[in-house]
Amino acid sequence: MTRLFLACGTVLFALAGATYTLPVRAAITDYEFQLVEADMKPGPADIAVRLIDKRTGQPVPGAVIFAMRADMQPDGMETMTSGIEAVPSATPGIYRFRVEFTMEGNWRLSLAAKVQGEAGTLQGSLVLRARP
Repeated sequence: MTRLFLACGTVLFALAGATYTLPVRAAITDYEFQLVEADMKPGPADIAVRLIDKRTGQPVPGAVIFAMRADMQPDGMETMTSGIEAVPSATPGIYRFRVEFTMEGNWRLSLAAKVQGEAGTLQGSLVLRARP
């Protein structure tokens, strides 16, 4: 009888362990910035950037963007920079920035962010084109 109870207990314990899974944590590399639109006109422009979870394709709201830079590195002029500021966005997972494209050409938008609940810093570079 004792063997039967032990066998039943072992089976129940194994089943309980099989149904419980630990939550899978994402790595900071599971996230990426994407441009909503890559072509802009020279002058002031509002840029929309989507932050997504690459595992699900879903937008990621609530990230804290703490570093922003706009420069012409893609055209070999990294020292040609422009002012950039964050502006409000009404869409969760979409982050907006106002950039002054001082000349035509290819511009790099560099961003760094903290994603809620994740360790590490997400860094990304996106290339935009300023054309008339």
